[in-house]
Amino acid sequence: MEKIRVVLADDNMSVLRLLTNFFAETPDIELVKSISDGAKVAEAVRVHRPDVLVTDIIMPRRDGFRILEELNELPEEERPKVIVLTGLSRDDFILRAVKLGASYYMVKPFDMRLLANRIREVVSSFEDGAIAELPTPREPAYPDVDEQVTNLFLTIGIPAHIKGYHYLREAVRMVLSCPDVINRITKELYPGIARKFDTTASKVERAMRHAIDVAWSRGRLDSVNSMYGYKVLSPDDKPTNGEFIALIADKVGVRKSA
Repeated sequence: MEKIRVVLADDNMSVLRLLTNFFAETPDIELVKSISDGAKVAEAVRVHRPDVLVTDIIMPRRDGFRILEELNELPEEERPKVIVLTGLSRDDFILRAVKLGASYYMVKPFDMRLLANRIREVVSSFEDGAIAELPTPREPAYPDVDEQVTNLFLTIGIPAHIKGYHYLREAVRMVLSCPDVINRITKELYPGIARKFDTTASKVERAMRHAIDVAWSRGRLDSVNSMYGYKVLSPDDKPTNGEFIALIADKVGVRKSA
């Protein structure tokens, strides 16, 4: 039996390692190339001729939507089936990916065995149209807000595993609940977060700074700007902790009230 050839595009090295190891133990699937740079995906598809491309939406230099557009410029016989595997579950993202030709849209965290089954399905005679598979719905503490903040942070490039990610998210929630707290950032906001996470205010401040530094070093700000249709963030103008929290809270607050 001929193996299904797969190209994997994701800038999360943990995801690349996990799936590389998983596919190595999957007899009917061969990972022919893994890529962390969005600008190299279309060329990898041309060179390796995969049956399926599994790609994230948020990638350095080219996002997943631009990758899909580039694939549509290829001759039809050279286009692989595409499965979008991402942490973003916004309806408009799903619809846009499907319109650009994605066969499946799967939201992280994901089941690797389910992903393998979807790969098998899209290379078979599966013609029932594109499907979006979302995590089991849960009731957030603040309806829609947690998801919006998480999507923004992932889009910007703040890794979910670092402490600053969680501190910044809590800060945005506090500001949405009481906007004036942003004016008491050192006396009230940092100490409040510190109490919740059993740490100190100075560690909260440093962790937030580190998270923002990481985001600005990843060069994903254009993706955020494209989401809003105008320039929100600039690589040459890194905000303070307070400015960043206020900016995210303002954007989420506007969308919430819309």
